[in-house]
Amino acid sequence: MTPESVITLGHRALEVTVLLTAPMLGSALAIGLLIGLIQAATQINEQTLSFVPKLLVLVMVLFMVGPWMLQLIMDFAITTIRSIPGAIG
Repeated sequence: MTPESVITLGHRALEVTVLLTAPMLGSALAIGLLIGLIQAATQINEQTLSFVPKLLVLVMVLFMVGPWMLQLIMDFAITTIRSIPGAIG
């Protein structure tokens, strides 16, 4: 296994990680910002108020992009496992 192949594998793993986390983090950030603006406008300083909407949005996003996320991680795992014989010898 050459250093270039290790770097390529690590680069691909980081790409897959970013692609898997982006929808969840982006939606949590957006709903958190929206709830924060509403709380600032109404002067309601309840910390637990943003938890339920974030949880609901994350569940909805997971249902929408879950199959794509599963396919992405499966493709990466299958490709990595199939490349093992070439890396050994």
